[in-house]
Formats: sequence, C-alpha cells, structure tokens
Amino acid sequence: MRTDSFLNMWRAALCTFCLALGCGCATQPVPTSRGTGDLGVVVERARGTLAIVDTSQRTVLGEVPGLGDLSHASVVFSRDGRFAFVFGRDGALSKVDLLSRAVVQRVQQAGNAIGGAISQDGRIVVAQNYEPGGIRAFDADTLAPLAEVPAVYGNEGRRSKVVGLADAPGNRFVYALFDAGEIWVSDFSDPRAPRTEKYSAGRQPYDGLITPDGRFYLAGLFGEDGVAMLDLWRPSQGVRKILHHWGQGEEHLPVYKMPHLRGWAMADGLLWLPAVGKHEVWVVDARTWEEVAHIPVIGQPVFVMAQPDGRQVWVNFALPDNGKVQVIDVLSRAVVKLLEPGRAILHLEFQPRGGEVWLSARDDHRVVVLGTDHFDLRQSITLDAPSGIFFSSRAAKIGF
Repeated sequence: MRTDSFLNMWRAALCTFCLALGCGCATQPVPTSRGTGDLGVVVERARGTLAIVDTSQRTVLGEVPGLGDLSHASVVFSRDGRFAFVFGRDGALSKVDLLSRAVVQRVQQAGNAIGGAISQDGRIVVAQNYEPGGIRAFDADTLAPLAEVPAVYGNEGRRSKVVGLADAPGNRFVYALFDAGEIWVSDFSDPRAPRTEKYSAGRQPYDGLITPDGRFYLAGLFGEDGVAMLDLWRPSQGVRKILHHWGQGEEHLPVYKMPHLRGWAMADGLLWLPAVGKHEVWVVDARTWEEVAHIPVIGQPVFVMAQPDGRQVWVNFALPDNGKVQVIDVLSRAVVKLLEPGRAILHLEFQPRGGEVWLSARDDHRVVVLGTDHFDLRQSITLDAPSGIFFSSRAAKIGF
C-alpha cells in the first residue's frame, strides 16, 4: 500500500513537472485556480462547438465540441462567471465549465428554441421556445426541470412562438408572444409555481429588450409600425405604443435582415437603434421616447452597440454591406470611421471596460480584435466560421 501511494505521488509530481515544461503534451494544461472575469466564448456554429477565449491574452484556451445545432445560439453566464449556459436552436440546453472546458450538464428541453436568460439570483435558467411554444425553467446547478409556462392563447389551445426573453429584477422574466401579440411577465419567486401577467402588445412582436436598469421592456412589432413598451415599475398602466414610424413604413422596403433589438444601445441618455430596412440609425430620448435624430449610415444596420463608456456607437450591417462596420461619435452624432475588418461581420462584443472590441468575421474564419481608441488591429484569431461572441462580464448585467 505504501509503495502504491508513493508511486502515485511520483507520477503526479512527474506530470506536474512535464506540464510546467510544456513537454510533449497534446493539449494545454487546464489551470486549477484562476478567475473567469476575462474569459468568454465564441460560437463556431457549423461545428457545434464553443471556443473558450481569454480576452486578456487575446487567445483561445480550448474548444468544447458536441453542442448540437448552434445556429442563432445564445449564451448566459452563472453569477460567478464560471459556467456558460448555451441555448441551441435544436432545443438543447448545455452547461459548460469555462475552467475545465467541458460540458457538465445537458438537457434536450424542446424541439426548437431561440435563446434564454438567467434569474436575478442566478438560480433559475429559462429557455424560450418556438416548439412547443412557451418557456421552461431549470435549476441552474443541475438543469433539473422546475416549471413550464405554455404560451397558450385564444380559444383553441394554440401555442405561440416566444421571442425576446429577458430577465427582470425580482426573479421575473419578460417575453413576447409572436402569434398572440402579447407581452407576458412571469414571476418566479416560487420557481415551481410561477405567476404570469399578460398584456396586449400589437401585431407580431418579433424581438424584445429590457433597459439596463430593468425598468422598461420594449418589443419591436413586425406586423405594424411602432414599438410596444411596458413600464415594469408601473405595469398596471399596460403597454404603451411608442416610435410610431419605426418599422417598414408605407413603402414596405425590402429588409435583408431584421435588426436585433438586443443590439440597441444606451449612451448619453439616449437610445440608439437600428432602423428597419433603412440606411439609418435612430436616436431616441430615453425619457420622452421621442426621436431626436436619424443618422445616415452605409447600409441596413443589424447591431447598434455602444462602447461601455458610451463614447462611441458601433454598427454592423446586413447584406450586401455585411463586411463593413461604422463608428458613430456620440457627441457629434456623426459617423467618424468606416472599417472593413473582414467578410460577414456577424457579431461584436466589447471588453468590459471598452478598450477593445472583438468582431466575428465568419467568412474569413477569424475573430478580429480592434482597439477602440485608434481602431488598430490588436489580434487576429483563426476559428471556424465564428458567429456569436459572449464574454463572462455579461453575468453582472441585467438583460444579458
């Protein structure tokens, strides 16, 4: 027994020595102790894989395969920033450990899903589903099912697609029902018995967002012009229609890609949002909800995102301009830079304090890291058809 114990210790010491020298190991050593505040993931959707990235070193630490259909995948993070919850389009929900770079839990929770969110206390993960329509809640530790809220509407028992799911203070979740034209607020104070309030929103809400303070929920309408807004501090007032001209308008311009509402930006007390089908970014006063400016841009905007310091707003575009990015100065409300960082720029994500921005250039199979002060290239990282980029700093933000 003593001999076996000694041999085990010897082998462990030898392994540690070899790892320290980096000799002959096929994979990088997994650190046993480190923070996760500078980690993140990049979706390689064609391979069903997540790349775990270190934003301080601007490098890939490893990959986690076997995550299924990751088209339109989204990711939220545990409160400690260690675990990524990955919502696949195929209805799978996976829990990935950023440190061990492994899937630690996985459930097939629906047939067709479109994203998810995590509760204020970090204990409940909720998926929003197209099929079957509704939301499903899971224990964040084990992914054991907690409750379901089926999106049943009308008199025939039909279920609506759910879109625009966002977490709200008080362990609430807010979301829109595309087919029913409603906004629902589900209170998960009791995770196994949620209570739901329902509000009429307008025709075909297709996406939604919550403001950074968690007060206002806004849903864009596909079936009519305008935006439906619910004040979560005063929900008894119901939904208010704002921005009556926001939409396709009377001309019904061709829309090559619907803008992502979660890409709306708040900066300098203003809301910066992509116009639908138009080559414009709209600027809206966040207190009056009135338009204050329309800024011409080079194409149809998809994501309009503010740097964390709010000094500049970055915009990417739908085809045929999806290889370009424009930067808007917030004070002058003018475009100050046109960038062409690669082909098919699908997503962008800022470092937590905004010094750098990571952009996925899908058709060039790389992620580009740029400085936000001088727009200089800091790094180019080879990945397979990268799409969504998600940093663990999202764990501390409402609506992310």
